[in-house]
Amino acid sequence: MKGQKINRNKHLHVRLTPEEYQKLFNQFTISSSQKFSEHIRKILLDKPIKMYHRNRSLDDLMTVLILLKDELNAIANNYNQVVKKLHMLNDKSDLSGWLSLNEIGRKALHEKVTEIKDKISQISEKWLQE
Repeated sequence: MKGQKINRNKHLHVRLTPEEYQKLFNQFTISSSQKFSEHIRKILLDKPIKMYHRNRSLDDLMTVLILLKDELNAIANNYNQVVKKLHMLNDKSDLSGWLSLNEIGRKALHEKVTEIKDKISQISEKWLQE
């Protein structure tokens, strides 16, 4: 029966207060239903409704981790460029320029690692409080 298309041609009109409608709509937004009518049909026909529970602290964590991942990728790209320049050096006089570039990259990496550690500490403190 799942393969067959169900033709729903009967209409049911229900009047709701704005508060009732909002309550139903809020339930719909956290349910697994794709359409509002599907959600209402499940309620009317006493079918099970799957509700999603979103962990807000995890959402915050994911946002921070995505930003940090992008920054770490940028630092890794810069480091690769510095190493390529090292391999292309012909003179020892060019080595001092490479060393200064390498030092800048090392400091940036150290700052990001410290920032990651701080964020992990903040998130773990927040999680332990909940």
